[in-house]
Amino acid sequence: MIYVGIDIAKDKHDCFIANSDGEVLFNSFTIPNNREGFDELYQKIESVSDDMTKVKVGLEATGHYSYNILGYLLDKGCPTFLINPLLTSLYRKSLSLRKTKTDKVDAHTIATMLMSDVDLKSYSDTSYHNEQLKSLTRYRFDKVKERAKLKTSVARLMVILFPELEKLVPSLHIASVYAMMSEFPSAKAISHAHLTRLTHLLELASKGHYSKDKATLIREAARQSIGSDMPAKSLELRHTIKLINELSSEIDEIEFHIKAIMTDINSPITTIPGINLRMGAMILAEIGDFNRFDSPDKILAYAGLSPSTYQSGQLESSYSHMEKRDSRYLRYALFNAAKFVCIWDPTFSAYLAKKRAEGKHYNVAVSHAAKKLVRVIYQLEKTKRPYLKAS
Repeated sequence: MIYVGIDIAKDKHDCFIANSDGEVLFNSFTIPNNREGFDELYQKIESVSDDMTKVKVGLEATGHYSYNILGYLLDKGCPTFLINPLLTSLYRKSLSLRKTKTDKVDAHTIATMLMSDVDLKSYSDTSYHNEQLKSLTRYRFDKVKERAKLKTSVARLMVILFPELEKLVPSLHIASVYAMMSEFPSAKAISHAHLTRLTHLLELASKGHYSKDKATLIREAARQSIGSDMPAKSLELRHTIKLINELSSEIDEIEFHIKAIMTDINSPITTIPGINLRMGAMILAEIGDFNRFDSPDKILAYAGLSPSTYQSGQLESSYSHMEKRDSRYLRYALFNAAKFVCIWDPTFSAYLAKKRAEGKHYNVAVSHAAKKLVRVIYQLEKTKRPYLKAS
């Protein structure tokens, strides 16, 4: 067997190649992060083995910096292993008490890890192409988070400009309110608005839900409002609403592409009551290839939902907190999905009630439900069968 360790960086990669006898075939060398560098590495691998099934290439999971070389190696048919940097660090420390950490040492360490036959799963084409879904779901997550902050700003500005409006509408964040406040961004502006124009604006934005009566009610409230007339705040409100509308349009486009990928995947995860297409996509994207995991417990560890353990001699920790390592996106998706599944599915609802009856805090009980949910998802993905809801 040939073992190749690669330490990833932005502009260059350090590599080390050895065989199963421990013989160093190519001592630590550096390649640039470009096509010529990738070809140089592959030529060196080819020069020591013409059978790619007898080659193992390892590299740390360093996010976007490793993506291009990972795709190159997979296209060349090289069995490639993505290794958690935490594992690399712990393994390096186990080899020596000295504090030695360089890129060349890390490349050697990764090759040695592969050689030691630790429990690692090769990175598959499924995982690589799953990166598109992961990129979309994380991009959507960030956009939604950004939009939520802007909505908070709108609520703050409305308290200053027209505080009475909140009691006249079901929510400040609806199309009719945004349309009205974009054109009349203060109570004073609304109080001077022509009733016909205000009525038409509300009818159009609410798709006929609001009529002249609503427009009259809002205008009368505006005339009695304690809201301040501050042009600077009105300008900020109009710009904030414009940004929210643009973000909403972008999120719709992202969700369109997520739906297309999920349709191709045809996963049974969305047959679980309470898991919609967006949340299901995020869970699948973060887990990737289920064949990488021997059991649901491995997925729990990957999500950072496993309880930490501390025991030494006679001392044993009384409280086991979640590890909260690895994918925070997966942890978020599983925890929030569990909340909705516990509402819509009787089995999970009963399980949550049982944990609550045991005296557990709501969030702790939901974390237990999330662990149960992982086991269900794992089984569904392995068998490709839909979820059967208890009658």
